[in-house]
Amino acid sequence: MRRVVVTGLGMINAVGMDKESSFKAIIEGQCGIKRISLFDASKHAAQIAGEITDFDPTTVMNPKEVKKADRFIQFGIKAAQEAMNDAAIENFEPERFGIVSASGIGGLTNIEKNALISHERGPRRISPFFIPSALVNMLGGFISIEHKLRGPNLSDVTACAAGTHAIANAAKSIMLGMADQMLVVGAEAAICDVGIGGFASMKALSTDNDTPQKASRPFDATRNGFVMGEGSGALVLEEYESAKARGARIYAELIGFGESGDANHITTPVVDGPYRAMKMAYEMAGKPKIDYINAHGTSTPANDRNETAALKMLFGSKEACPPVSSTKGQIGHCLGAAGSIEAVISLMAMRDGVLPPTINYENPDPECDLDYVPNTAREAELNVIMSNSFGFGGTNGCVIFKRV
Repeated sequence: MRRVVVTGLGMINAVGMDKESSFKAIIEGQCGIKRISLFDASKHAAQIAGEITDFDPTTVMNPKEVKKADRFIQFGIKAAQEAMNDAAIENFEPERFGIVSASGIGGLTNIEKNALISHERGPRRISPFFIPSALVNMLGGFISIEHKLRGPNLSDVTACAAGTHAIANAAKSIMLGMADQMLVVGAEAAICDVGIGGFASMKALSTDNDTPQKASRPFDATRNGFVMGEGSGALVLEEYESAKARGARIYAELIGFGESGDANHITTPVVDGPYRAMKMAYEMAGKPKIDYINAHGTSTPANDRNETAALKMLFGSKEACPPVSSTKGQIGHCLGAAGSIEAVISLMAMRDGVLPPTINYENPDPECDLDYVPNTAREAELNVIMSNSFGFGGTNGCVIFKRV
């Protein structure tokens, strides 16, 4: 089986417009969660989000093309450009370079907008760009056209596990010889009236509107829901011998991945599903000593308790579990983009030898009793890292990377 390494990274989220500024802010414990400005949220129970406020889509695509691409696609284009530049692959066979795009919801803002247009002004006023701008796979469509990627063009739409599943699926394409390079792009932009309203109606969102920067507090005993974020993460995966031959800078090797289904409940998690996904990845990786885990860590009562229990099952005890943190306190929960963004964060943490903090951790929960790197980053030698993602519908994903 061919080895797969990471040679390019890109990221945009609520605390930074690129991977370096984002990572610096995350390590410093900065928080990008604030009052929503994208629409009037005054009537909503939840009025806060990890919103990107200073993004200009014309900096990444032709102004005439902007109206053809939903906001989530625009974010994906931005992160993909950075990852491709970072990988610096000057010559490649287009038919051997593919893409896997990922999003939990896709163009929800455009769906909402055109539904209102149809209702208020009639169906003939619906934009001809509506469908192409809303489809999840058009994220990969736009990006593959820009970079002339003619290899496998795939998409994962597995809720909040989509970004992690996309990494695994891209790796499979390389391992099986169907491609030599694969670009992974997870993107989400669902901060809109129906997006916030829908999650709030499920009682899934924090309603701490007066203290937005304290609202997302993973693993804290007072956590009361997640805060929606938006953005994109991108990774260039490459066959090891190809990367080595061209003298590429290699961030890490992907040595394990796991996928599982709960088959239990559409929104309520169980310990068994996440545990089996992590166990599969851990065994595929050869049961290495893991130095850091970027948790799904949503700041919801059920997820954080469930993930903690699954980790203790995997490692046998809380004492044997490595340091764990969730970076959603800084940028919010980016849904289908979360897995790709958090993989980028984890790889940069390995590069710099630092454990990202779990901010807003002030009140220990007896059921969440691991080392969550509370509030302050700390230096550490990281040789093997794990990143988890779990989604509605009982879908789970886990990836493990090793320093080369």
